[in-house]
Amino acid sequence: MQYFSTNRRSPQATFREAVLRGQPDDKGLYFPASIPRLPAGFVDGMGDRSNDEIAFDVIRPYVGGCIPDDKLFSICSEMVNFPFPLVPISDRISALELFHGPTLAFKDVGARFMSRCLRHFSEERKGKTVVIVATSGDTGGAVANGFHGVEGIEVIILYPKNRVSSVQELQLTTLGGNVTTLELQGSFDECQAIAKRALGDVDIQREAFITSANSINVARWLPQQFYYFYALKQWQRDAPPVMTVPSGNFGNLASGVLASISGLPVSHFIAACNANDVVPEFFATGDYKPKASVSTLSNAMDVGDPSNFVRILEIFDKNTTNLRTRISAFSISDERTAETMREVHCNYGYILDPHGAVAYAAMADHIEKHPEARGVILETAHPVKFDSVAEIIGKEIEPPAGISELFTKQKTVIEIGPDYEAVREIILEKAK
Repeated sequence: MQYFSTNRRSPQATFREAVLRGQPDDKGLYFPASIPRLPAGFVDGMGDRSNDEIAFDVIRPYVGGCIPDDKLFSICSEMVNFPFPLVPISDRISALELFHGPTLAFKDVGARFMSRCLRHFSEERKGKTVVIVATSGDTGGAVANGFHGVEGIEVIILYPKNRVSSVQELQLTTLGGNVTTLELQGSFDECQAIAKRALGDVDIQREAFITSANSINVARWLPQQFYYFYALKQWQRDAPPVMTVPSGNFGNLASGVLASISGLPVSHFIAACNANDVVPEFFATGDYKPKASVSTLSNAMDVGDPSNFVRILEIFDKNTTNLRTRISAFSISDERTAETMREVHCNYGYILDPHGAVAYAAMADHIEKHPEARGVILETAHPVKFDSVAEIIGKEIEPPAGISELFTKQKTVIEIGPDYEAVREIILEKAK
């Protein structure tokens, strides 16, 4: 498997090269040169197969032999060794719970896969690998957990000050060791811009391999396809579901669409956005106009210029007519988000996190226009990770095992302004 840049000015790369580089030199994103097709009978036979077997068969063509099959299967087994239950909420909407991993967020899968790929590749070469990641909430915690203690790898995490929850912040800042956390006085978009600039910094590249652990990296992005396969494995209806995806940087939705192009049956996709409505406006007007991000209850989706949307455009060869046939986009306000959380808890006894609530509201709007539709929302993080949930629904949430321990740990963080040179110096120091 070869990967090309969406800007088409950089050489093609193998899976190994794409993972280690993170981003092509021309600042595009790596995209597979061909999209594998599922073999006949694959979907019908998923009920008889384990999740790690499904993960291995889905990801194997994308790895293209860069990791031996026995090692790749071991990586897949470690990556998905927790449940992904499909839980009915109402007679029309079910939730695929993706928060049963070590940091209670869907990004555990991609972070685990990438860390193990890098560990394998680092055995083949000398010198340090620097992993840089910008986070609006859950990515950083998953990356910190997935890479903590991995020899030969230094992790730099940037997050926006006062824009993540208390649990998310503790997951970012309490590991230490090879994980350095930078609290930026700015927005997620500024964090992401600094991370992208660092990836292209020649001085840093001379000192170490530097790569990204955001979903711009194919090793973080591609494993997110597994969620959709696990949903279909548990789907009990004849007609394929509508899949509603809380969307910030759009990596999760892009991976789902990729899976459907491979042959996974999905009737329609919904991009569920909060007040950061760049993509819904694009669907409405045809003009893509990035904006400064605004803070919302669903903070991990507070992205004003989503990186991965270019991959969705690539899947459809920039044909917006086909794009609109397969995908709809909704923008949900904070007021509607909170109202949805209260209604769902009152009517069904189910506790949504703010991101899941955005997805539920968007799905409800779709069903209102299409009464025959039945669908799945992706519940991407445990509600305990968000300070607002207990106040909104009027009920304290029982924390899962391990969360209470976070509040006893020492926070270690470096506070900086949106200053690339300051970040650059820290990276160079860690690369030594």
